[in-house]
Amino acid sequence: MYRITVLLVLLSAMCHVALSTTTDGLLPNGNFEYGPKASQMKGTVVKDPNAIPNWKISGFVEYIKSGQKQGDMLLVVPEGTFAVRLGNEASIKQKVKVTKDMFYSLTFSAARTCAQEEKLNVSVSPNSEPNDWGILPMQTVYSSNGWDSYSWGFLAEASEIEISIHNPGVEEDPACGPLIDSVALKVLITPKRTRENMLKNGNFEEGPYVIPKASWGVLIPSHIEDDHSPLPGWIIESLKAVKYIDSDHFSVPEGKRAIELVAGKESAIAQVVRTTVGKYYALSFSVGDAGNSCAGTMGVEAYAGLDNIKVPYESTGKGGSKKAVLKFKAVSTRTRIMFLSTYYNMKSDNSGSLCGPVIDNVKLLGVRTRRRV
Repeated sequence: MYRITVLLVLLSAMCHVALSTTTDGLLPNGNFEYGPKASQMKGTVVKDPNAIPNWKISGFVEYIKSGQKQGDMLLVVPEGTFAVRLGNEASIKQKVKVTKDMFYSLTFSAARTCAQEEKLNVSVSPNSEPNDWGILPMQTVYSSNGWDSYSWGFLAEASEIEISIHNPGVEEDPACGPLIDSVALKVLITPKRTRENMLKNGNFEEGPYVIPKASWGVLIPSHIEDDHSPLPGWIIESLKAVKYIDSDHFSVPEGKRAIELVAGKESAIAQVVRTTVGKYYALSFSVGDAGNSCAGTMGVEAYAGLDNIKVPYESTGKGGSKKAVLKFKAVSTRTRIMFLSTYYNMKSDNSGSLCGPVIDNVKLLGVRTRRRV
């Protein structure tokens, strides 16, 4: 009976681990709350590559407690009490069971410390595509507390993959690397076009995992840095990121998710859709603010092929939205739909954080004649 009980407990634990790696949410010990033993550390530096449960580390990795000081700088952890810091050429890796041939999005929180041009290299193996990894620059900080959440999308090519977050930096002080916390995974369902909308994922409900306790949204990197967009159906058209926001922490025009254009004309989203030459179409969308103290004059520019519209929006920073429509005649069998922010905006809370207009509820429909648009 004792052996049977032990076997059942072990099987239950194994099933729990398997399920925890295939459902949306934090990876096992994804918030690093389970740390190394004192004998596996020298000060804050982790000496054993297997010291942090569920993770394998290499290089100069520190185990950081919230409130720890580095000179005059106080290190803050966004979720829980602990995080890790990656020094020069340091990395953290974890093997995860997934569903082969499914798309996934990786979300993690990161904070820059004393280095000015930090960046992170995110990758997954196995991967048959050459040079398929994400280089995520961290020079621009978008949140008021110094932490941002980043996302990266990929295709699972095996039922077990290894996720790696690597700091390729070469700072003089290895302790100047970025802090990492709250590493999570989410399955991305490929959206389809419908009779009600020719665009995929026009309401932005499908996207990266949003960490429940993170009140700053999730940055989606440029397509130059990310082949598989964590925002299904959409391309991040510019060199800067856009922010994926949720209704639990922000004002969203419709549903639970939306996009905030946080870097002026340097952050834009686009989607290419099949159209019929000579046919008329109507592109409708909502423009608003996220209720995050982003007050002042805003503007969204929408483009559809050769046509465009500029939609002004006066924000009080307390939420709200209005609707707009771009009417156009298709001149090609493939039309690029694109949105960008007209201005650079900053929050009015004296944090110096970039912000911008919110777009949501984007719909594209064909119409019979121009008069009926």
